[in-house]
Amino acid sequence: MRRARPGAPPRGTAERALTSVEAGADFDEAVVDDGVRGRQAGSGPERHTPDRPVSKLWHITLSVSGPQAPLKDVRRALEQLAHDHPFLLTSRYATDHAEIRYWEEARDLHDAAAVALRLWGEHRQSAGLPPWEIVGLEVIDRETYHLRIAEGYGPPPAAPVGVHPY
Repeated sequence: MRRARPGAPPRGTAERALTSVEAGADFDEAVVDDGVRGRQAGSGPERHTPDRPVSKLWHITLSVSGPQAPLKDVRRALEQLAHDHPFLLTSRYATDHAEIRYWEEARDLHDAAAVALRLWGEHRQSAGLPPWEIVGLEVIDRETYHLRIAEGYGPPPAAPVGVHPY
């Protein structure tokens, strides 16, 4: 059995394979094997009702910055945030700034952005995060994220999954 970090390409391959995060049961407009759009993932009409809007996945990049903090404390706090928020993909950090990337499931861009803007403040106490402010936010849908990566544009994964210094 080969031991490697999750998502690492097999030895000897020059290209990195794209990985995807599965959407929830109510993910809107899945493309099914026959190529027809508009059929619900999870099928069944009971999944989607006018009372329950569909949701989709959004790739979030949250940038924070503030006064310098000990590097060891920043790393510990980001590791705790990753534990508290299981969809966290990567974090990069320095003594005075950090960048967090993760997937969020939400009805629309506004909901995804609202949740992302609350993330740092809501976890500041529980994770022991530095008293930094949000200085940047990018929210893109899953399709746009994969198009950017495939075309060589946009933010490739910052680092392997986990918490890493800049």
